[in-house]
Parts: sequence; structure tokens; C-alpha cells
Amino acid sequence: LLDLVADGELYLRSVETILPIVIGILLGGTLGMLIGVWLGLSTTAARLAWLSIALFRPIPPVAILPLTMLVYGIGIRMEAAIVGFACFWPMLLLTRDAVASVDIRLFEVARMLGLPRRSQIVKIALPAAAPRVFTALRLTLGIALIVAVTTEIAANPFGLGYAIISAGLSLRPDVMYAFLTWLAILGWLLIERL
Repeated sequence: LLDLVADGELYLRSVETILPIVIGILLGGTLGMLIGVWLGLSTTAARLAWLSIALFRPIPPVAILPLTMLVYGIGIRMEAAIVGFACFWPMLLLTRDAVASVDIRLFEVARMLGLPRRSQIVKIALPAAAPRVFTALRLTLGIALIVAVTTEIAANPFGLGYAIISAGLSLRPDVMYAFLTWLAILGWLLIERL
């Protein structure tokens, strides 16, 4: 592990894994959160979106690997697209449930006081749902790390996943265990310390 730190490979592989995670969460997670807020506030929209969610949510993120490879080729964009797809669903569902569980009486009082809909969302719905949305974000970080490493093992010759599988195939268990140890530390830092 110290040798990998000294020669810079650990840093390089970590950046190659973290960058698609950040991009995927920013795109997929943010979009999921915005649509989740909308579905949580509108029961009509939630009913209309139910079939689409039921059909597309069960698709394993790695199953779209061939499609993303066709569209983006191999690299960070392909991996970020898969991570974004994986992050979209938990953020959407957990944000929808968090916003839908806000006490309806708060919205009734806000309407009686003449508070515009936009202010109701910003001043009532989002603050009340924030703790559960942050929990969703922590869960999404764990999912993003798992999907990113799995994508790298399966098809992307970059990042920690590729370094682990490459070390294993090269019969270098010391390097493989060093990367696995760093991956465990990185996962702990991302999920528990943020």
C-alpha cells in the first residue's frame, strides 16, 4: 500500500474512480431529487409516473453497460452515465417519500397565509424533508461506489476496480489486497464521514 502511495498509482486510480462518482451523483442524484420533490408534491404526477418507475427501476445499472459503451465508448463518461443511472432511483424514491410525508397542515396554513407555491417548496417542503434527503444521499454514495467499481471490473480499464482485477490476474495478491484495503478506507470515508 505504501509503495502504491509512493509511486502515485493509488492517487491516480482513486481519482479515476471518484470522478465518475461525483459526476454521476451530480447528474443522476440531482435529477432524481428534483423529480422526487415534484412527485412528492403532486399525487397526480406520482400516479402517472408509477408505471415508468415500476418498469425501469428494477434494471440493474450494470445491465445498461453495453448501451452506454455504444453511446459514450469506454472511459469516464460511460462510467458516470452508469453511476448516474444507479443514483437516480434511490434519490427519486427517497426524496419523493420524504416530501410526501411532510405534514399536509403546514401546506394548508401556508396557502391560507397566501404563500406562493415556490415559497412553500423552499420554506416548508425542503427543510422538512432535508434529513431524509441527506440519508438518501449517503445511501446513494454507497451505491455509486459499488456501481463504479463493478463497472471498472467489468468493462472500464480505469480506476480502482480495474486495478484490483488487473492485480489479481497478474498474480499480485499483495497489490490486490492493498487496493482492496484502500477501497474499504475510501468507502468508509465517503459513506461514514460525509
